[in-house]
Amino acid sequence: MADSSESGTQLYSELWVSLASLLRSYTAAHGLNGNRQSTVELGEERILVRQGDNWLDLNRSGAEVTWQREDGRQGKLEFTEHGRLLESGADEEEMDLAAERWARELMQERPQ
Repeated sequence: MADSSESGTQLYSELWVSLASLLRSYTAAHGLNGNRQSTVELGEERILVRQGDNWLDLNRSGAEVTWQREDGRQGKLEFTEHGRLLESGADEEEMDLAAERWARELMQERPQ
């Protein structure tokens, strides 16, 4: 039987892959109306999502996830054992809701 740190590492890796998949799905769905596409690059410790000049850079270390946007916004989150994201000082958020929010922001057309 695997020890708890090993199983925790596996859990957070699986959640990471799931987050990338959610971002792919939601950015694709949000891009349909405006005929826009995004790219989602997945690595063991990094997810980079790009659409035009918009981007979201996620980096993971264990359960901790830091994010940064093209406009300088940034934050820190943590995966919970229940598959949610926790921002310090805030309530837990379902992973799919966070991914949908990020995708919506990334895929918005900006006035020129």
